[in-house]
Amino acid sequence: MEKTKRLRLIARIWSAIIIGTTLFILIGNIVETFNPGQIDPNIVEDYPPIENIPPLFNLFSAISLALAWKWEKIGGIITIILQLILLPIYFIHWPLSENIYYLIAPYGMFLVVIVPGILFFICSRRSKV
Repeated sequence: MEKTKRLRLIARIWSAIIIGTTLFILIGNIVETFNPGQIDPNIVEDYPPIENIPPLFNLFSAISLALAWKWEKIGGIITIILQLILLPIYFIHWPLSENIYYLIAPYGMFLVVIVPGILFFICSRRSKV
């Protein structure tokens, strides 16, 4: 029982950091939408639309991590599923044969977001036993 409490605490702290960072990025994108080019003058106009999918799924994953604070199993499963859906997109758009330093961002973000989802799911399983 004590291990489950510690695991839950780690998952909640980790998810709070992810949720806060996601909100910070979301607010920045909203401000940039209403003031194009003033916040970031180096913004790229013509980029592949597939690059919109990972941030969108990470936003949904942050929302599901917030759900996991109340419903651990549901929030954890949704986070895991959303991140596993992103994995093939990462493999196709950013293949592992490229420069490893360039790949730290997409694959590192995958690991950072999926781990608290797994921890919440483990906590929900341990609480049932």
